[in-house]
Amino acid sequence: MATDLSCHPTIFLPSLARLSTQSTQQIREALKKLCTLYWPPPLPAQMSIPKRTILTKIHDVSVPDSGYASAENSDDEGEESNTITHVISGSQCLEVLRADTLEREFAVRWATGFISRSDSWIDDVPDDNDKVARAQLLDEATKLLSAFIGDEMTENDKGDEGEPAMVRSISFPKSEEGEAIEVQLHDAPMLEDDHTSVGLQSWGSCIRFGKRICANPSYFSLPPPIYCVSDRPLRVLELGAGTGLLSILAAKLLHNAPHPPTIIATDFHPDVLANLAINVSANLSSPLSPSSSPSPLYPYPQVQVHTLDWEHPITPPPLDEPFDVILAADVIYHPHHAHWIRGCVERLLRRPSSSGSGDSRGGVFWMFNAVREVGRHEGLAESVEQAFDGSAPVWEEVEKVKMATGKMGLRILDMEEADKEVGVGRVDESGYKLFRIGWMKAGCV
Repeated sequence: MATDLSCHPTIFLPSLARLSTQSTQQIREALKKLCTLYWPPPLPAQMSIPKRTILTKIHDVSVPDSGYASAENSDDEGEESNTITHVISGSQCLEVLRADTLEREFAVRWATGFISRSDSWIDDVPDDNDKVARAQLLDEATKLLSAFIGDEMTENDKGDEGEPAMVRSISFPKSEEGEAIEVQLHDAPMLEDDHTSVGLQSWGSCIRFGKRICANPSYFSLPPPIYCVSDRPLRVLELGAGTGLLSILAAKLLHNAPHPPTIIATDFHPDVLANLAINVSANLSSPLSPSSSPSPLYPYPQVQVHTLDWEHPITPPPLDEPFDVILAADVIYHPHHAHWIRGCVERLLRRPSSSGSGDSRGGVFWMFNAVREVGRHEGLAESVEQAFDGSAPVWEEVEKVKMATGKMGLRILDMEEADKEVGVGRVDESGYKLFRIGWMKAGCV
């Protein structure tokens, strides 16, 4: 069967070894062609199988006739009657090409390699507009790879809850002696044109934050320092939990806590919540239940999964009591997100106590954000500082009232910058910022 070789990924996809020589337009055309091949509109073109001449007789009188027409007995002998011609429609042509395992595997390997090598390809171009365009192509390649993975999920690859086949195993070294914490995360393909589904995948910033926490758990009150320990259980909340990595790490770090902690992982998108529940159950070896207490069979504190809408937060039990520690990693994907999160944290974070106990400083909100200097999320990290220092217009009047009444407000108490780790995170991430946010009287510095 002869086909148009220019339609084959092994032919039209450019060499990754020479990626630096490829222009933005060349990569754009390659990705477009790849998308059209595997997820196209109906193709108008037809594909013909050339005539094949049969040079030897296929009829043998020594054996019974199978019922197929024989070349030598054709009524049109002498007129190329021993040839076969088929015309395949555009849709059939597409099915033939898509069914080619070799071509598909090559396309997946190419997309994976392009994503891993695109860092220098984007950074090396001098024009800022071209950097943005290339970062957008990286997004397109990521979507294509997710789509490939999604197509490869058969019914045998899914559990009863729709568990995806792609599993990531990540090791988190601890500062003290002992084995590293091992976590397995199921990453599902993101949904097209739905930014709230980003939590279906584990992002580099969350992994970097997880490593930072495991390197010094007490700094993040997991467990809290001795002088802060009280007789009540610690309450931990994760905002925008996504795949649940931070909540799972918190449960494993707190397995020896004197009082079983309450750990709640929240998100908004239904598919994200379903995948989050799968990860919690898989890593903590326990069916989900309202109880957070560990048992001999299930040594880890249990993580509860709940919905939380930042814009219009509703806090029924167990979200109705304040939290000592709130965690969030890479949750800013819209200009309004930082302001919505501030409103949530003001309702959910434990306020300082005047009793002189360990609650005198109140709870702490830890936020770890990626700094992006290109692409559609460029500059969003700055919205966190604007939201929590009261400089954003939406908070100006609120801050004036608090200053006049001496009320407590949320402030950035400390900020720590972190470098990007090689091989971790997206190419549009230039670094990270870790914010320690807590209560302070309005007007105080």
